[in-house]
Amino acid sequence: MFNLNEIKELIELVDKTSIQEVEIENEGARLCIRKPGKSEIVQVQPQLAAAAPQNVPAALAVAPAVNEPAAQPAKPAENAANLHTIASPMVGTFYRSSSPDAQPYVNIGDKVGEKTTVCIIEAMKLMNELEAEVKGEIIDILVENGQLVEYGQPLFLVKPE
Repeated sequence: MFNLNEIKELIELVDKTSIQEVEIENEGARLCIRKPGKSEIVQVQPQLAAAAPQNVPAALAVAPAVNEPAAQPAKPAENAANLHTIASPMVGTFYRSSSPDAQPYVNIGDKVGEKTTVCIIEAMKLMNELEAEVKGEIIDILVENGQLVEYGQPLFLVKPE
């Protein structure tokens, strides 16, 4: 668990450096600090929000993690129990293609194999290709291109073959 002094020191350190984001796990608690950008906020697990330090720079205010509601599957008649979820293995930015001009790796209705690249997750300027790891058909794409995603966030629904 993080104590108030540790959280405050981390916020001040991030504020004084060119680091844009830092994520730390300690004894099952996760702390993610991001400098404000477009619509970014500093995040901590809800149980840590009450322990947020006081008198920190306004640009680094601490708020509980925001969980956006999951998008509804494109084919609601599909039985969700029979679908495989491809989830994000990390925090980062979701991209459907290798460049803005390129075609998306996959679309709804496409067949995929275990080694089929389905997207890229950009984390700390590194482009990480994500493979389907299951053979089947893409039923739904749950996030938008360029959207920030969290660890474990569902990205795709696949109907296994």
